[in-house]
Amino acid sequence: QLQLQESGGGLVQPGGSLRLSCVNSAFTVDYYSIAWFRQAPGKEREGVSWISSMDDTTNYADSVKGRFTISRDNAKSAVYLQMNNLTPEDTAVYYCEADLFGDGSKWLEIKEYDYWGQGTQVTVSS
Repeated sequence: QLQLQESGGGLVQPGGSLRLSCVNSAFTVDYYSIAWFRQAPGKEREGVSWISSMDDTTNYADSVKGRFTISRDNAKSAVYLQMNNLTPEDTAVYYCEADLFGDGSKWLEIKEYDYWGQGTQVTVSS
């Protein structure tokens, strides 16, 4: 059973940065493609970024391109989301989600994912 734990959220001012972490405490994440989703109050969960289990291929939502960077460290069973130049529109609960050998063709479809964590709150406000 894959167990994902997100951390790194918090309150930050507009223009600030945060680094989210997603760590698997049970097994290696080597074989899982990992995505970050977010859900703001009253809105549907939306895909933010995705990284392949096989290579360094990544995907980003248009709203975060150039500001967010996803990376992984398989030795630590961890995936990170570096978020820069944050805006109030980035305020949401952020979830990491795992898809066994996912190829990214449907990375925005939440039903493709097998496991997810409890989420970490990101609030961007002055």
